[in-house]
Amino acid sequence: MLDKIYGETKERMNKTVEALVREMSSIRTGKATPNLLSSVKVEAYGSTMPLNQVATISAPEARLLVVQAFDKTTIGDIVKGIQKADLGLNPSVDGQIIRINVPALNEERRRELVKHCKKIAEESRVAARNIRRDANEHIKKAQKNKDISEDQEKDGLEEVQKITDDFIKKIDVLMDKKEKEIMEV
Repeated sequence: MLDKIYGETKERMNKTVEALVREMSSIRTGKATPNLLSSVKVEAYGSTMPLNQVATISAPEARLLVVQAFDKTTIGDIVKGIQKADLGLNPSVDGQIIRINVPALNEERRRELVKHCKKIAEESRVAARNIRRDANEHIKKAQKNKDISEDQEKDGLEEVQKITDDFIKKIDVLMDKKEKEIMEV
């Protein structure tokens, strides 16, 4: 009974951490990475689709992204999509490819990005605490229904707290790492 609750709790918290990693990987740090364009949507072929479905994205240099369209007729749509995403990037068309110089971040922008990351990390911590609350409710309900003893309830609540503390530490480590990455010049 308790093992099932622990397993579900860990699984849900893992998903929270994975979502945080995905969200943070799309935040610009001054280095070119294909993940910078993960939020870009392109209007092509009569529908809206992610950029990676209409082009390949590579980072051949530290401050350069190269986007190569699968179909050259979509190049204009891709450029519009990148500009519309409001990432502070200026794409330029070079024949069949789109080059995007990734400018260095100024100090003020770096601080804004760190603040944004802290907000995202705090949302993840809140999500982890909500998952803890759900697990605790399941444990208390199991004890109330006499499925587990009072000692098992106490141990269960302590174990859920340990699991939560571990995941909050993971979130903090990710946040610290991202902050260093953003603030390094």
